[in-house]
Amino acid sequence: MNETPRTIELEGYVLQIRKIGNSLGFILPKDLLARLDLKEGDKMHVVEQTGSTVRLSPYEPAFAKAMAVANKGMRTYRNALAELAK
Repeated sequence: MNETPRTIELEGYVLQIRKIGNSLGFILPKDLLARLDLKEGDKMHVVEQTGSTVRLSPYEPAFAKAMAVANKGMRTYRNALAELAK
């Protein structure tokens, strides 16, 4: 792969909660949206963690776990799957 390694910024962002219509929310900065490849209408998954923290993720953790299991199975039965594909 010819990908350049991603640098991780430790500073992060400070987001202010604002009133949006009848709800409350926060606005994500444009450069963060671009780095995460997010656009209007995309869904973010919120995972509550210990210590009064949350993790926002642009992917569904349950789906990612299921895909990891599927990938492991495909590696384990690679030869059988190749024969079935013929």
